Amino acid sequence: MKTTKKFPLTISILTLMSLMLMACNGSSEPAPVQQDTAGTTIQPTTRSNDPLRSEADKGDANRSYTDYKGHHVEIPVSPKRIIFSGETYSDLFALSVQAIGTDMDRVKGSVYEDKTQNVEDIGFPISYEKVLALNPDLIIVANPDETAYEQLSKIAPTLMFDTFAPLEQRLPELGDILGKKPEAEQWVTDYQAKADAMWQQLKSVGMQPDETASVFTYYPGDRLFVMASTGLSQVLYHPSGFKPTPNIQQLLDEETGFKEISMEKLPEFAGDRIFILNPVQPEAQKSTQDMMNSPIWANLPAVKAGYVYTIDIAKSGSDAATREWLLQELPKMITNN
Repeated sequence: MKTTKKFPLTISILTLMSLMLMACNGSSEPAPVQQDTAGTTIQPTTRSNDPLRSEADKGDANRSYTDYKGHHVEIPVSPKRIIFSGETYSDLFALSVQAIGTDMDRVKGSVYEDKTQNVEDIGFPISYEKVLALNPDLIIVANPDETAYEQLSKIAPTLMFDTFAPLEQRLPELGDILGKKPEAEQWVTDYQAKADAMWQQLKSVGMQPDETASVFTYYPGDRLFVMASTGLSQVLYHPSGFKPTPNIQQLLDEETGFKEISMEKLPEFAGDRIFILNPVQPEAQKSTQDMMNSPIWANLPAVKAGYVYTIDIAKSGSDAATREWLLQELPKMITNN
């Protein structure tokens, strides 16, 4: 029997799954006093009294935009000081944009961490006081919490953004927000061509047309999840790539990002190839090892064939930079088996 192939990676993003497990207008008048997440009282500034923002706004008009949660917001046509809080931060790089602030815990261990050295950490949960100090002209958040949204919108125009949407849908939407939609559409076109080429390469060295794949991870502790429409699965379930198993296809049809299952259910979701996302927490790591030492695991066809791959969760995301990186790494993982 072939052995499980381990993919050498270092650290991962705990907050990716933590956000997934959550329930996932600018004004010229002074906003009421708010409490920072640490309990510090803050007073949001006005746009007209803020010298940094006033200077940035001189050449910019505003326009109306409605985010996917239905918030109607007046946003800059060409925002200059952006805060982005979400697990797909590197989507900005595809548009040649760098934010002034983000929650850096999501960035740690990622393939693009070295490109964020000059970005300020706003924390997770977000520190409103830190956001206020950065004088943003646009705030983009993945967190669908309305209480947090209300406080952020008193600092600067704030949009909720669906970071779990497919890349082909998500990036043009982000491009529209930032006034760079043509650039976003061109990036998607180029990426799709590269992805098609990668899958053709894999088929030329033995990948079968109807092979199925599944992605599993433990988080937190001993909770086992099968991934459907999020992260690495978005890469694998390409029209020319692997197919989901019937039970995973059902989750995709229901637009489900992931589903908690028991270890006994593994055979019902496991595909011809299995990808394991390495967790961060020691307890989750132990649960992963216990699973891989179990008789249920040993009897899976993919395990018997040696078609099991492990990858750190920080490097398994669906953001633009990670997606491009995976186009290079997946062939190495699969063809070296």
